[in-house]
Order: sequence, then structure tokens, then C-alpha cells
Amino acid sequence: MKLRDNFKRKTIDRLDYRYHLLLLIVPIVLFVLLFIFNAPTEGWTILPLLFVCLIYVIAYSLIYYLHQGRLSRLWLHLEQVVNINDAIYELAHLSSHYKNEHAFLDALLNKAVCIINGAEMGSIIKINEISNKLHFESVVGLDLAKLKQLNFTLEQSFEYRLTKGKCDRVVVVNDMQNINSGSTLSEEAQQILLTAAKHPIRSTLSSPIRIDGKLYGMLNLDSSIVGAFSDYDRNLVSILTHEASNAIALYQKSQQISKLANFDSLTGLYNRKNFEDALQHWQAKSHLGSFLIIIDMDNLKAINDTYGHQVGDTAIKRVSNAILSYWQNKGIISRFGGDEFVALCHGPKEQLEGDLDEIRIELHQDQLNLSFSFGIAAFDGNWSTAFKQADHAMYEQKRAKKKAIKALETLTAKT
Repeated sequence: MKLRDNFKRKTIDRLDYRYHLLLLIVPIVLFVLLFIFNAPTEGWTILPLLFVCLIYVIAYSLIYYLHQGRLSRLWLHLEQVVNINDAIYELAHLSSHYKNEHAFLDALLNKAVCIINGAEMGSIIKINEISNKLHFESVVGLDLAKLKQLNFTLEQSFEYRLTKGKCDRVVVVNDMQNINSGSTLSEEAQQILLTAAKHPIRSTLSSPIRIDGKLYGMLNLDSSIVGAFSDYDRNLVSILTHEASNAIALYQKSQQISKLANFDSLTGLYNRKNFEDALQHWQAKSHLGSFLIIIDMDNLKAINDTYGHQVGDTAIKRVSNAILSYWQNKGIISRFGGDEFVALCHGPKEQLEGDLDEIRIELHQDQLNLSFSFGIAAFDGNWSTAFKQADHAMYEQKRAKKKAIKALETLTAKT
């Protein structure tokens, strides 16, 4: 209850009036006693005692005023930190609602610009770990198309230069034009940086974003006013970036978990569960028709026995890539398990059968001489019926192939 009252009153700490009286009365009583015991027997006056007590009361009031002012500033700081935590928590809590990392970073940057006083615009710059090249991923109040024209590296950033290559702290740039003039960027690149916003950028706060100890990128908050940011803003952005790093790491891990739960780890296709869930949202197109296709590799066991399971995995990936190259935009494709693939595609049927013939020719030319059998059935919303029909057609094709091979072997043996 006391904590709730403090938040309602917007105070960190509050002294009871009895405590104030105690701090006032006890020293005054001691002053009086000290004065009485040390005063001369004749000709003494009470004025010095009153003067001492008055000085003490004034000093106490001044100290209390300064103390309350400090507590008020601490409260404002606490409110901003709470706002940062709330904003980042909201982002992390709703991370699954963002379709990709770019959308998540856009939301994060918008929150950052709103939280930090003086920030009018901003950007998140990502770093390529291999080449050390930088690119603008998200912006607020800036021209992203113009900024994407920049071709520069981490070593050319003022974050790198002002931290002597460590990129381990927030830096404040209170005169952007001067700092750019000392860089190795071309005049054209400097001009792009200064004019990417409607109003030229004059001040910037730049903070490194580190995830799992590696430099992920930089958060930049900008202003059109020279000297817009203070050391306090620097400290606040340091807290914000720390929380943002945790949020990005959490988002990435949640995406990895989602991918593991919904996609086949070898091929990247839908797994069986995700495919069956996607069936519930399938949008039929009456003029094209919907068709369920089952594809089963013919020679995976022979490849595994001859070359080993690693080559077998390579064969599975080549088949999945070939299917994707034809049907990625036609429907949903799944690795149902082992060497079996299932796809639900829009027709027409003749086009799908033509695609399958082309996929078969393409795989036959592979050095592993890959082949498959397939079955195709119309899908009208009844999964069980369509699957049985396609599965039956696939096995009929497989049996026909085996009969043909056996007949050819018999003929060869006779001749």
C-alpha cells in the first residue's frame, strides 16, 4: 500500500511530520541545555540562543528543500526508466505480432524517439559481421531511400572514431557538421547524412547495440538543434540500449523457436503440423482449382547405403529446392517426413503435371540421378479423401516403375 501511495504521489520517499519535529526539537533542546549550563551567572541574555536556534531552523529548511529537489529529480529519472522498461516489455510481449525483424526494429525505434526528450528523429544501423559494412535498417523522420545509397564501414562511423574503435559506450555529438568534416566520408556522403531529414541534423546520440557480446548495430537519436543532448540523456540512452539489446535478442530467439516448431530444419519447408494448420486457412480459387500432390523419392535408400546419410540429406534438399523453384508462389509445401513431400497448390492440373515433368528432368540430370514418384488429387476441403487418392496414385506409379524395371532386367537377362 505504501509503495502504491508513493507512485500516486510521485515521490520516492516521504518523512512523517513527527520525524521532522524530532529532528528540530531534539537539537534545539540540546542547544538550550548547553547554553544554560555554560552561561555566566550574571548579565547573560537569551538573544544568542535564539540566534543559534533560528540559524539551525533555516539550515534545516534549506537542506530539506535541496533534499526534496534531489528526490524529485530522482523520481523523474525513475519514471523515465519505468517508461523505457514498459515500452520494451510491450515490444517483447508482442514480438510474435511482427512479421519480420525489420518491422520489430521500426517499432523499437519509434518507442526510443518518443521516450528521449529532445529526439526528433532517429535510425538503427546494422553491421555486417563479415565485411564490417553498415546499412540503415530502420528510420524515423529520415529518408531511408536516400540513406541506403550510403556505402560506408564501421571504421568510418563517429561511434567508432569517438570510442577509439571500442564501440562500448554512448557518444554525444553536439555539432554534427563539424564531426562529419573530420571523417573519411566523401562530401556527397556527408551531405546525404546532413540532408536525409527535412531539417538538417545538428546533434546526435549514438549508442552501440550488442547482442551476446557481438556488435549488432547502433541506435542513433537525432535533433535539428545544436547541443540538444546532455550527459543525462546519454545515461538514459545507455539504459534504453541495454533493454533494447535484450528485446532484440529475445525477438530473435522467439523467431528461432517458432521456426523450429513450424518448419523442417533440413529443408526449410513447412513441417507436418504447420502444413495441417495452414490447410485451415487455404484460399481456394474456383477458376484454377486446388490440388494435393504427394511426392516420394525413389532412390533415397540406395543413396544412403552407397554414399552415406550426409549425401542423402543433400539429395533431400535438392529435391525440396527443385519443388520450391516451381511452386513457391503457388501454394504450401511440406516435408511430411523422410523422403516424402506434400504440396497443396492452385491449378490448373495440366500445369502442375507439366511442372512435375520438368522437375523430374531437372533432378534426373543431377549427378545423383535423383527420381521420384507422385500422386495428384483434387482438393475440395476434404483432406482425408484427397490424401488417400493422391497417396494411392503415388504408390500405383511406384509399382508401375518397379514392374518396368523388373521387366527390363528380365529382358536383359534373356538377351
